[in-house]
Amino acid sequence: MLFADDILLVDKTREGVEGKLELWRSTLESKGFRLSRSKTEYMECNFSSNRPTEGIVTLGDQVINKSTRFRYLGSIVQSDGEIDGDIISRIQVGWLKWRNASGLLCDRNVPLKLKGKFYKMVVRPAMLYGAECWPLKEKHNTKLSVAEMRMLRWMSGFTLRDRIRNEHIREKVGVAPVEDKIRESRLRWFGHIKRRPFDDPVRRVEVLDLTYVKKGRGRPKKTWLENIRNDLSLLGLNENLTFNRTQWRKRIHVADPT
Repeated sequence: MLFADDILLVDKTREGVEGKLELWRSTLESKGFRLSRSKTEYMECNFSSNRPTEGIVTLGDQVINKSTRFRYLGSIVQSDGEIDGDIISRIQVGWLKWRNASGLLCDRNVPLKLKGKFYKMVVRPAMLYGAECWPLKEKHNTKLSVAEMRMLRWMSGFTLRDRIRNEHIREKVGVAPVEDKIRESRLRWFGHIKRRPFDDPVRRVEVLDLTYVKKGRGRPKKTWLENIRNDLSLLGLNENLTFNRTQWRKRIHVADPT
């Protein structure tokens, strides 16, 4: 092994992070590896505007650079707990995939249904990577929907001046609304979580103690569980149905137009 990237060390305090960082450095050097000081960064997650920052993080006598966002396994984590950076990044990735296949998607000799199948297999999965965990706000849904409709209109050969409704274009290419597909993936992940044992790591977040977090002024930040409650209410579902995997997936499935 020549390189070891995307290593994440987490702790509640600055001293704890420094201790883990020093242990990681000594372990690497004992095996003949070297920890890059210039590429090592730290991020402090401050979800409350009333909580002061803790200062700097050091490795030996060198100060580690501070970052406000961190990319880990394709997703972007922000220090303020928001997902705006991740949404923008996924839209850009979707456009990159779309442009790489623009020779096919913009070819008028290719049937629209075939273009739609290619979009659903290549572009949409890249744009919605990690969407099952997003605590989406309405502005995020709008951004994703606008980006998708621009792609669908472009590959269909229509513009806004043609005054063709979005629903008609979706029927022509056979693509369901991106908001509905995100809801499906979010509920599928929710069902997976509910079927896990209570002591499973993925379920420990349900009992996290957040009493130390001081709430600022204004509306609290939208959470993933709030999205789930809205989804269950919209579809008229009960979370106990998650234990029947077949029925659960049947009820949450969103079929693309044929």
